Amino acid sequence: MRAIPIGQRVRTGLAAGAAATAVLIAAAACTNATATSGAGKSAGQSASTNPDTPLVVATADGTVRGRAVAATDEFLGIPYAAPPVGALRWQPPRPPAPWHGVRAATSYAPHCSQSSSAFGQASTSEDCLYLNVFTPATSKARNLPVMVWVHGGSLLTGESNDYNPAELVRHGVVVVTINYRLGALGFLADAALTSRRGGPSGNYGLMDQQAALRWVQRNIGGFGGDPGDVTLFGESAGGLSTLSQLASPGARGLFQRAIVESGTYQLTQQPLVAAEAAGKAFAAKAGCASTASAKNTAACLRGLPVSTILANQNPVGYTPDVDGAVLTQSIKTALARGQFNRVPVVIGTNHDEYRLFVAVYQFLGQRVTAANYQSMIASTLGVSAAIAGKIAAQYPLSRYPSPPVALGAVGTDAIFACHALTAEESLARYVPTYAYEFNDENAPELFLPPVGFPYGAAHASELPYLFSQTTASRPIPFTKAQQQLAAAMKQDWTNLAKTGIPATGWPRFTGTSQQMLSLVPPQPQPETNFSAEHHCAFWAPEP
Repeated sequence: MRAIPIGQRVRTGLAAGAAATAVLIAAAACTNATATSGAGKSAGQSASTNPDTPLVVATADGTVRGRAVAATDEFLGIPYAAPPVGALRWQPPRPPAPWHGVRAATSYAPHCSQSSSAFGQASTSEDCLYLNVFTPATSKARNLPVMVWVHGGSLLTGESNDYNPAELVRHGVVVVTINYRLGALGFLADAALTSRRGGPSGNYGLMDQQAALRWVQRNIGGFGGDPGDVTLFGESAGGLSTLSQLASPGARGLFQRAIVESGTYQLTQQPLVAAEAAGKAFAAKAGCASTASAKNTAACLRGLPVSTILANQNPVGYTPDVDGAVLTQSIKTALARGQFNRVPVVIGTNHDEYRLFVAVYQFLGQRVTAANYQSMIASTLGVSAAIAGKIAAQYPLSRYPSPPVALGAVGTDAIFACHALTAEESLARYVPTYAYEFNDENAPELFLPPVGFPYGAAHASELPYLFSQTTASRPIPFTKAQQQLAAAMKQDWTNLAKTGIPATGWPRFTGTSQQMLSLVPPQPQPETNFSAEHHCAFWAPEP
């Protein structure tokens, strides 16, 4: 995030900060805090083959047979699009091939191509456009609200099977989790890949998400869901994806509510020309730049091994681009103008988002100290030493228990919190908007070891309060108060899906009152000092 002095104030631009921190966002997506590896181990369990059982469901493409797991029926690994391989690589998703007979939907399908990381599993599969449906066990109910989850991971890592939504399903909703193309395979823009001269490129992962939503429209009724009552929700890059779908004309009518968790770190998208320049550089790096024509370049790119693509893609992650089709303008602009899909929105951040990234810095050998505090600010936000000095004066070390906690406050406010406030103010002018801040300072950190300073309410720390953590590698039991908060959050998330209002005690956000809900144990409480707490006047642009 590039800060620019205007008088005594500082203005931030989003791109530099996102570029500086996206690799940490990818590493710290923390989706494994809700890993369902235990469920995966039982994927071979047989489900009933009785055609009259609710575990056998007919879809538009063929019949699937799921499995019963405790109070949830699971239908795993259902294709929602054709494998994007060969000539379909870097093409909009196509319909899946129909099948005959009954297809077993009892184990997760491969997830999309990504390199190995501390928080994810490596994959070289391009045949990954699958989704999973979770319904109340043997439910005869019909027209249940539907919640479609988009995973995080900087649009570079992550997979649908890292989330167990059983505890949400128990509230009487159907939950769908999806895979979508990631990294260069999902977001590379190159003029050579367009279907027509001057046409758009990139955003294939967003197209996949829309294809999954269209699959829900066609098929969710067979699973007891209501295609006219769909809530799209996601965290981190999944939250950014949800905002992108709010802004995308192609997603109009595909969902009726939205929940954005920590997704406001990149409200301004790059123009197509910049994205295609980066794509051209990728082609050159991968050995496809010397071809004689765009057609030959496209053929070269589509012939690359997945391993070559992973080795040469941008390691700090990807962002959508304003391609003129999927996105016709930046998210920030669309929200400010009211030119978005107008549905009720729950949107928020965590109080200490950036502490997780500071911890990752430390594990990579970049410890924050009093001596390097200003230089760490400069490198984190992509600003000059002079601007870093102004920021350090606003966030003096004397106010914080340690330099890492101070840098965590800087990153939280500059990259997440104040951009969330901007989005909330824009949304609230047009749609019912319910803002939150996750504030459990003792939230468990399930996968990173102790780091010498408290994680607090760090990035992704709200996820175990919504999804099951019973199969996490280091499960940490909730206190009674945390259990109460988790129960309230699951109730509120599913209430939004059911009614469009998360809770009767949740104040509606307005630009004047700026009331939001503090998600603090044991019971959420109203909050009115978010802007002051996060120094948002300091980070605001000049009027």
